[in-house]
Amino acid sequence: MREPLDEASDRIVAGRAADGDLRAFEVLVRRHGPLMRAYATRVLGSNSEVDDVVQEAFITAWTKLPTLDDLSVVKSWLMRIVNRKAIDRIRARHDDRPLLDWDDETPPEQGPEKQAEAQSQRDQLKGALDRLPEAQRQCWVMKEVGGFSYEEISEELGVPPSTVRGLLARARKTLIREMEEWR
Repeated sequence: MREPLDEASDRIVAGRAADGDLRAFEVLVRRHGPLMRAYATRVLGSNSEVDDVVQEAFITAWTKLPTLDDLSVVKSWLMRIVNRKAIDRIRARHDDRPLLDWDDETPPEQGPEKQAEAQSQRDQLKGALDRLPEAQRQCWVMKEVGGFSYEEISEELGVPPSTVRGLLARARKTLIREMEEWR
């Protein structure tokens, strides 16, 4: 049986959660947790740390939710928090692991030749992303995987929006060139 709260808008649910309603916060977790988890998986490049990062993001959200001025933007706010937590986790690693892991399983209905082709394409894209400068890769992942706006990326990385546009343009140009044979 669905609760009326499940049908309410993010603004209403976030408002109740900001007032300390734990059930309302649980609705936000169910509603946005899967997207946050998928995004964190892409940023971190593995599943081993994803649950911890998402949990840390929700803990931060629970404590900071009363300070959110515009409750209707709770989804993008949660995504910014999980992005920060994932990037913090990457910085803490101090190793050269790739930012993205494109080893998703190919749907079983495809034949072995299609699976091999898809794997080869993912490997080439992963390699191309790994060769991008870090700032370009972060901008590209935040825009193309996370769905962040230019302004949100600018705010997150602490650079002007014009720099974000330039970094994205260079990243896209490089990826197009490197992925030319797959067009």
